[in-house]
Amino acid sequence: MPTSPKETPSEPAIRVMMMPRDTNAHGTIFGGVILSYLDQAGAIEARKLGCNRVVTVAMDSIEFHQPVFVGDVLSFHTETVKVGRTSARVRVEVIAERFDNPRGAHVSVTSAEIVYVAVDEDRRPIPVRCE
Repeated sequence: MPTSPKETPSEPAIRVMMMPRDTNAHGTIFGGVILSYLDQAGAIEARKLGCNRVVTVAMDSIEFHQPVFVGDVLSFHTETVKVGRTSARVRVEVIAERFDNPRGAHVSVTSAEIVYVAVDEDRRPIPVRCE
């Protein structure tokens, strides 16, 4: 069984196959497409803390380690790094499963830390653990 360069949880928050519509002029996947999926995966992790609504306030330490290609299946693995009173910091690691390789190599392609704030129905910050 192929493994990723770093230890990651067995279940990703989301998995997505990259399609031709997501490519830039260089034939690789737009960074903005990956940023959108990073944000979605991180929000899923942040909502596990008990709040129904979270908003993104910062994306830090974003690193694109390797290009992403059409046909790659990306797995977005998440973990909560820190929980404050109204915010949570989530780390997202993105592993690409490359199908142009006969064994389906797994490559670390992107990582980021994202800060979310829990909000009420009026979009005002509330304590994160709002179960």
